[in-house]
Amino acid sequence: GGRIISVAAIIAMAVNTDGRREIVGLCVGPSEAETFWTDFLRSLKSRGLQGVKLVVSDAHVGLKAAIASVFTGSRWQRCRTHLTTNVLTKIPRSAQPGVAALFRMIFLQQDAAAVRQQAEQVLAALRARWPDAARIFADAFEDVLAFAAFPKEHWRKIWSNNPQERLNKEIRRR
Repeated sequence: GGRIISVAAIIAMAVNTDGRREIVGLCVGPSEAETFWTDFLRSLKSRGLQGVKLVVSDAHVGLKAAIASVFTGSRWQRCRTHLTTNVLTKIPRSAQPGVAALFRMIFLQQDAAAVRQQAEQVLAALRARWPDAARIFADAFEDVLAFAAFPKEHWRKIWSNNPQERLNKEIRRR
């Protein structure tokens, strides 16, 4: 009818047992409401997606609720990039590169104990200078560290949904 309507295009990307990423689903709908996410996740399950152990995403309330109802028993992880972006909005611009570097250090550790220790140090540093940023990080603390419960060789594939975000941007561009 000569008009443009905004819609949500969502893509599900998975890491298989071989450690390869693959697109497992795509759907277009009117919004990113919980019902839309739930229907999408159920369709993935009905098409054979099984054994989901971890879901990495932003902290969209509807998505989190849909994950909990459809993939019961799986863990949810907040995407580290989304969390870092949210934290940096509470940091003065001049300090943002340093804080971003601190966050990256969390994910460069060699084992789960060191990951937690580094995250606690980052949280303490934020509390000392930027309490609003510290609150955001504290609220997501356990969620962003969920990856550390999995084998180290999988960490690089599961601590963020950046590859999917790049794919989303490319689809929007086209």
